[in-house]
Amino acid sequence: MELSIPQEVIERLRAASRVTVLTGAGISAESGIPTFREAQIGLWSKYDPTELATPQAFARNPRLVWDWYAYRREMIQAAQPNPAHYALVDLEQHYEHFTLITQNVDGFHWRAGSREIIELHGNLNRVRCFDCGVPAPGWDEEGELPPICALCGGYLRPDVVWFGEGLPEQKLRQAYRAAEQSQVFLSIGTSAAVQPAASLPLISLRSGAFLVEINPEETSLAIIADYWLQGPAGKILPLLLQHIAGEEQASEEDT
Repeated sequence: MELSIPQEVIERLRAASRVTVLTGAGISAESGIPTFREAQIGLWSKYDPTELATPQAFARNPRLVWDWYAYRREMIQAAQPNPAHYALVDLEQHYEHFTLITQNVDGFHWRAGSREIIELHGNLNRVRCFDCGVPAPGWDEEGELPPICALCGGYLRPDVVWFGEGLPEQKLRQAYRAAEQSQVFLSIGTSAAVQPAASLPLISLRSGAFLVEINPEETSLAIIADYWLQGPAGKILPLLLQHIAGEEQASEEDT
């Protein structure tokens, strides 16, 4: 299928000064990372991920939950950011105000070079204390597992949002503000079904933003978006960037 970018999308992005992007599991799937519920293979195939990713599961069996997240961390560390991640890094350079909101915990946006990132669900590469909540600078995989908090003696846990936990209030407020103030909102590789992140494109739309969805599969958001660009983000975003950069370069040459 030949990909093409509607001219209106290019023009809107060229004219904007405030752009907000929301990314979901689909963008990481292009790096070979299975979605959360697809990640169960081998030893872990007998476990329901929704039963492992809870505070109650960690309280019952801290080592089991720690080992599962260690397995996921190893899988992520063996993979690499893809062209979609790098295109967003370059896209960020074109705008005075650019906010990247992600539901992913893999840290690929950081590794690619993005800087203005709101990680709604945390980051698998960080840990914090299960009891006191204080982040830890690192841990020793060769020592006691789960590692022990140096401040209170509690177990360290992955710094991610588990089922039954609320999203960090400050990050959520920042995400709402970015959605409300955006002139163009790009929703990339997300099912548009998990709240409260799923409300962000709707907030931007109600605030007058131009809404574009980039996704191989049609979601409920595609119906109300100004444009649905169907296809992998790793192909669409570099092409979109090429159009924007090409237009800007041509404009500079004409002046």
